[in-house]
Amino acid sequence: MVEYRIDRRSGVATYVQIVQQTKQALRLGLLEPGDRLPTAREVVEATAINPNTVLKAYRELEREGLVEARRGLGTFVRKSLGSAPADSPLRAELDDWAGRALAAGLEREDAAALFTSVLDKYFTDDHRKGDTE
Repeated sequence: MVEYRIDRRSGVATYVQIVQQTKQALRLGLLEPGDRLPTAREVVEATAINPNTVLKAYRELEREGLVEARRGLGTFVRKSLGSAPADSPLRAELDDWAGRALAAGLEREDAAALFTSVLDKYFTDDHRKGDTE
C-alpha cells in the first residue's frame, strides 16, 4: 500500500502531491491493477490533512481513468503506468547519484533541477528521432 508524504513547504497543492505520488507508485509498480488505495480516513490519520483533499485527489485519479471507487469497498487501481520497476538497476544508480549530490552539498531542489535538466536533454522529440547535436 502506498504511504503519502505531504510536503507543506513545497508550494504544490496537497491534492496534487497525492495524485503525483500515486502516479509515481503506479510507474514503479508499487501499485498494480486491483490494489486498494488507502481510505481517506487512513490518509488523514497518517498525514493530518483534510479528508476532502484526499477525496479531491482520488476523484482526479478516477477522472484520469487510473482508479475506480467502489461504494462501500474503497478506491482501487484500474491500470498501471510506465515500466520502471522499483527494483530496476537504474534505481540503484540514481540512489548512488543522489547520495553523491547530497555529499556535494546540493539541496533537494538543486538536485531536482540538475536531474530535470538532464531529462529535458534526453527526453525531447529531437533526441528520440536521433537528431541530437
